[in-house]
Amino acid sequence: MKILAHARQGALPAAILLLVVLMVVPIPAFLLDVFFIMNITISLAVLMVALNAEKPLDFSSFPTVLLFATLFRLGLNVASTRIVLVHGHTGSAAAGHVIEAFGSFVIGGDYVVGLFVFAIIVIINLIVVTKGAGRVSEVSARFTLDALPGKQMAIDADLNAGLITPDEAKKRRVDVATEAEFYGSMDGSSKFVKGDAVAGLLILAANIVGGLILGPVSHSLTIAKAAQTYTMLAIGDALVAQVPALLLSIAAAAIVTRVKSEKDLAGQIGSQFGSARTWTPVAVILVLLGVLPGMPHFVILPLAGAAGFAAWKLNQIAKRPAIVEAPPAVEAPDPSKIGWDEVSETMLVNLDIGYGLVPLVDERRGAPLMGRITGVRRQLSKELGFVVPQVRVRDDINLAPYTYRVMLGGVCVGEDQVSPDEMLALDTGQGFGELIGKKAKDPTFGLDATWIATGDADVATGQGYLVVDSGTVIATHLNHALGANAGDLLGADEVQSLLDELKERAPQLVAALAPLPLTSLATVLKGLLSEGIQLREFRRIAAAISIAAQRSADPVEIIELIRPELGSLIIAKLAGVREPLRVMTLEGGLEQLLGQAARQDPGRHVIEPELGRRIVDALQAAAQPLIAEAKPFALVVQPAIRVAIRKLVRTVLPDTPVMSFFEVPEDKAVEVVAIIGNQPQQQALAA
Repeated sequence: MKILAHARQGALPAAILLLVVLMVVPIPAFLLDVFFIMNITISLAVLMVALNAEKPLDFSSFPTVLLFATLFRLGLNVASTRIVLVHGHTGSAAAGHVIEAFGSFVIGGDYVVGLFVFAIIVIINLIVVTKGAGRVSEVSARFTLDALPGKQMAIDADLNAGLITPDEAKKRRVDVATEAEFYGSMDGSSKFVKGDAVAGLLILAANIVGGLILGPVSHSLTIAKAAQTYTMLAIGDALVAQVPALLLSIAAAAIVTRVKSEKDLAGQIGSQFGSARTWTPVAVILVLLGVLPGMPHFVILPLAGAAGFAAWKLNQIAKRPAIVEAPPAVEAPDPSKIGWDEVSETMLVNLDIGYGLVPLVDERRGAPLMGRITGVRRQLSKELGFVVPQVRVRDDINLAPYTYRVMLGGVCVGEDQVSPDEMLALDTGQGFGELIGKKAKDPTFGLDATWIATGDADVATGQGYLVVDSGTVIATHLNHALGANAGDLLGADEVQSLLDELKERAPQLVAALAPLPLTSLATVLKGLLSEGIQLREFRRIAAAISIAAQRSADPVEIIELIRPELGSLIIAKLAGVREPLRVMTLEGGLEQLLGQAARQDPGRHVIEPELGRRIVDALQAAAQPLIAEAKPFALVVQPAIRVAIRKLVRTVLPDTPVMSFFEVPEDKAVEVVAIIGNQPQQQALAA
């Protein structure tokens, strides 16, 4: 294998050296014949590869191949010109049998006919094929470069939506860049073909003029004899070079005019011409032409019959029933046996849908919901720091037709209804005007919404509404439900995977966690997730846990011990680097009262119900303006009462972080937006 690799690496330099040899060193006529046949062989091979390519990028090396093939042919022209001018006086075989064959057999030995044949080939090659291919290359290169930013944005959008993986996105970016480079190279390489045709004309003129001078002067030939001999050799030389040039021009034109398809060119053309509706009119028109007086009936009518037969045969093939392979026989289940799959649930996350929503997961209709669910899993996995379990979608006849239900570990964490044939217009606060449709509530954020007809989507968008389809509604609700219950998605297997991945980068850190049982570590991580602390920075979290585990083995205490180390991670979602952290605090007397109760019963973290209700009401009243303006904030309290306050507020404000004073970094600016239990609120608490 290494020998073959070295041989391939040395082949190209050897070929370039051969080109130089052809241009400088005289070669015998026999080798010239071999090189001419080799030139024709290479041109045919290039043409076959171009015709069999499914898309232009399948032959991405074509511009470079075209360059070297053109240089090889020009090197042969130099070598043949030398032989023609030096030995042409000896006869038609002076420059080899290939040139002699093209000069005598192909053009019938008449150099006047040869001149016209050569002129026609040059016109076809230069004016028609080369010029057309060059124009197509130029336009393709321009449009490809113009479309490059849009294609890159489309790839980024698909990646962000979760429709493709990062590896697929990387491959598509490489394909887009390669496509732009290919068409740019084809635009330049088309100039080689054009220059080759022009060079053929100049070389022909040089051979004829040189022969007319050298024949009488150096070899004592008459003008007529010199004209006949050297013109025949020059035309043979020009034709033997122009035939491969024409093949390469056709290959270039075939490549740049290809439209991307899963079939090669023959299959693409065959599939598009293989229709009875194509050949029936052809047969009828040929019959009408064939019966006209003066027409060559014996030529037209057989062709009409062939076209009619093709139409009949294609029509029979179209009517033939498709052969469907019978599915393999499946053994009928024994009704007396009960399997574990009938009594156990194998998937952690399930999405149950009513029968009216089945089209959203039907593969024959593209299964739009399945792609969005994959995107939700991929995005959640990136945010949470571990692989979110698969979501199984199943239809449930017990549900209403357009109802869906999100089940996590056998518990319903989300349920609502959608209309699959309509769009949901959400009022985000910028909408104006009334929409015609069924009023509803957004299942994820509780926004006012309206189910509208698909045709009214543009109108609703113009009025400032956010319009989404039913698949997006379900996927968004699924994303929110799983994110809100992220702790339930993490199990021992996921924790072990986190440890295995971390072990490759920090084996000593993983060893420091070994004394802590896997179940306790999982409980700590689940507790962090339940309070919105993601595991993307697992190395930092693991380092904090390893230190805290030396002081306590209780998962709840470990969480409280490591939270000050993770304070910057907690507030990263609440405030920017230069933005102050908005906080709410408890009034000093109220906080002291709660602290005393927590110290008397440190294990229960329970607040007296009536006092808790009034604190929650005051907190909701203070938080409402911030929530309406989408301004994140945190509730900051003493460390001793943090757990109790968190349990109190998570039922009404689940997304509000409850932090202790020690968790706020010292260098972070703080803006106190409300004090719960100040004078007006104390009056409310006393009422």
